[in-house]
Amino acid sequence: MSQLKTYYQKEIIPKLFETFKYKNVMQVPRLDKVILNMGLGEAINNMKLLDSAVEELKIIAGQKPVITRSKRSIAAFKLREGMPIGCMVSLRCNRMYDFFNKLVNIALPRVRDFRGISGKAFDGRGNYTLGIKEHIIFPEIDYDSIDRIKGLNITVVTTAKTDEEGKELLKLLGMPFRN
Repeated sequence: MSQLKTYYQKEIIPKLFETFKYKNVMQVPRLDKVILNMGLGEAINNMKLLDSAVEELKIIAGQKPVITRSKRSIAAFKLREGMPIGCMVSLRCNRMYDFFNKLVNIALPRVRDFRGISGKAFDGRGNYTLGIKEHIIFPEIDYDSIDRIKGLNITVVTTAKTDEEGKELLKLLGMPFRN
């Protein structure tokens, strides 16, 4: 079992239980899944870019990503329905906790001029989305072997009902919010 999961069960559940006055332990919010997504618009012209993105996301997540395809045709972007335009991976259970721990304690502090992340990127249901401009902040990526710096979206899905509960959960798990 992951260290973060053990910490969640022993320390965070009692704190959240006390803060929000839940009637049942099953009401306490928890991490459900973490979704990593790379959208590559340039993949229309250069398929090798998509292959390298899949490999790099596989290294970051420790799990094989799925190639995402366009849902509709857009003539202005020379995009046809069904063309591959990105890749994504959903992490659950121990892989999710390991990735979240690595994100909070290793990757985010490596961002240049890092002062914390915004607390406003919640969706109204306790889920948090974070955009990373450079995927090279992860220690597994070899800086010399990459051809292009790519962006990465990370969505942390929780079982919280409100943004306040979700933010408190992520704060207790170690997410470095600005204020």
